[in-house]
Amino acid sequence: MALKRQQDMLATFSMASMTDVVFLLLVFFMVTSAFVFPTALEIQLPQSTQQTPLKPSTRVYIDSEGGYYVAHGDAAPAAVPTDSLAPALAAAAAPDTLGAVAVYADAAVEYGKVVEVLNIGAANNIKMVLATQPTSPAAAETETVTTVDE
Repeated sequence: MALKRQQDMLATFSMASMTDVVFLLLVFFMVTSAFVFPTALEIQLPQSTQQTPLKPSTRVYIDSEGGYYVAHGDAAPAAVPTDSLAPALAAAAAPDTLGAVAVYADAAVEYGKVVEVLNIGAANNIKMVLATQPTSPAAAETETVTTVDE
């Protein structure tokens, strides 16, 4: 009677097919995913040496042309006309847990435009904070928020 010899099984396997599958998955997800470009405004913030840990989620932007934009949370800033800025600020500041609004004004904006926004906030009992750029180059990666005392 002829007995068959059992073949020893190898405990290793080839990784070549696994790397092919991973590469194909990587290419598939890169091709099918949509690239998201942030909708940010180009604003050059003024310099400041003071800062506060207060970071409100409601923001008012004043661009270099004097246009107003209001955003809450992660929403994109929406353009707001000057005459409806007060209701937009009141509505945007209401759900904010800090009860404050950050004002991001371009360095080229006239001082009167910033004061106008601060006065609207004061008239509606909203705490306003000014966002500025740090003066030291080491801290340039983080924004500085300066509290405005009224």
